[in-house]
Amino acid sequence: MRCGLNVSTSAAPGDDPVARAREAERLGFDFVSASDHPCTAYPTMETWTMLSWIAAATSRITIATRVLGVPYRNPAMVAKMAETFDRLSGGRLILGLGGGYSDEEFRAFGIPVPTPRDKVDGLEDAIRIARGLWSEPVFTHAGRVHHVDAADLEPKPERDIPIWLGTFGPRALDLTGRLADGWIPSLGFAPSETARVMLERIAAAAEDAGRDPAGITRAYNVGVRISEQVEDDPGLVSGPPDAVIERLLGFVEIGFNAFNFMPAGPGMTEQVERLAHEVLPTLREETAASTLPFA
Repeated sequence: MRCGLNVSTSAAPGDDPVARAREAERLGFDFVSASDHPCTAYPTMETWTMLSWIAAATSRITIATRVLGVPYRNPAMVAKMAETFDRLSGGRLILGLGGGYSDEEFRAFGIPVPTPRDKVDGLEDAIRIARGLWSEPVFTHAGRVHHVDAADLEPKPERDIPIWLGTFGPRALDLTGRLADGWIPSLGFAPSETARVMLERIAAAAEDAGRDPAGITRAYNVGVRISEQVEDDPGLVSGPPDAVIERLLGFVEIGFNAFNFMPAGPGMTEQVERLAHEVLPTLREETAASTLPFA
């Protein structure tokens, strides 16, 4: 059971993403992650740059992009950036990719707004380009949205950099099953019963592609708040530690084998401490001896 912690990209006075990541490492979280929304009305940091700074300031914890919007950056350049990041961090990158959520952000930054088909096809191109550049001496890919022509990328990664996808639609879920190393949906967009059906689709697509579905990491991105009472918020797991653990184990039963936690509400430092000390040990103990289902 891998447990991660969200690091906010907020650049508001007093926010310190490096300190949050160091604390996550000290408390025993397996990875930290950050979302990718470069165009906002409130002050934020650019995700890749921030995570690179975090990597330099930590030594053990894995670092995940959750998830980079492919239309924001040339996929071949992302492959190059990922190799450098992974090399300098000692093999600690999870490259999370997505088709791009906010059309408003694309318009604001002068980026052409992809169609839904373009987002999925572009995401597939990005995966194939990255893996080709990471493994082939000279690589060409003539994709419908993105392409490379006799491209070299040196040095090659020293390991297989995992690619996780944040996907929701039918074609994107099929793509996840065919090509991805991991899937990281959010509870707010994919409630558990919806996620169960999505997991089944991913598993079927993996099997059709000759892959073992069990080899795909299933990481649920969940808001969490430890409090005296369970709050009426479908996108939030809340309540006393026992209630939070019970709810998380329910997600494990439908097929999730990792969590990315987004502590919610005031008292963030206390929330992270309580999550680490009152939830994670029992969650890991309860799942250590079990065979986690896929779907």
